[in-house]
Amino acid sequence: MCVDFTDLNKACPKDSYSASGCRLLSFLDAFSGYNQIKMHPRDECKTAFMTESSCYCYRVMPLGLKNARATYQRLMDRVLAPILGRKVQAYVDDMVVTTQQREQHATDLEELFTIFLCMLPIGHTSVDINR
Repeated sequence: MCVDFTDLNKACPKDSYSASGCRLLSFLDAFSGYNQIKMHPRDECKTAFMTESSCYCYRVMPLGLKNARATYQRLMDRVLAPILGRKVQAYVDDMVVTTQQREQHATDLEELFTIFLCMLPIGHTSVDINR
């Protein structure tokens, strides 16, 4: 079944949420973001599964867990709190950096990347941006 919402969309006013007046937008995807959240050690056994050769469990949050998306969104809301809604919009692992003045855009991106670099585990000093 296919529903055509053309007429309804024409009748509704456009809601230009968060991006109105922005001259530049940068879209970012936190690839494998879920896999950066460690499971609590006592909960690892709850994710156990078996193969023909052995038994395994997840040490990081697997995507298929019921509350994985909400947990990740809550983390992003907390981590990005200083700039969320002002310079950055975030929905799960997708982010948009919005800037009204072209000269400010690089600075806004740098601020976002600095926040994420501060989250790296001790001993990690770089991020592979080519993955």
